Amino acid sequence: MGKILVSNYIRKLRFDHNEMTQQQLADKVGVTRQTIVALEKGNYSPSLELAFRISHAFKLPLEEVFFYGENSEER
Repeated sequence: MGKILVSNYIRKLRFDHNEMTQQQLADKVGVTRQTIVALEKGNYSPSLELAFRISHAFKLPLEEVFFYGENSEER
């Protein structure tokens, strides 16, 4: 059985939003670019507050940005 983790669609959503850079998203939600990199790679699970800020940045519900389950679809 695989590791259960929080995964996300951040990388895809950035490209769907006028090819937003990692730095632009980081500035928008108040974190470093390295945090966005770690999130996209699945190396870091965000706090609930950060997850909501990221979802708000994309103007999407939380469950359309993040999902919980075995392995990411992008791996």
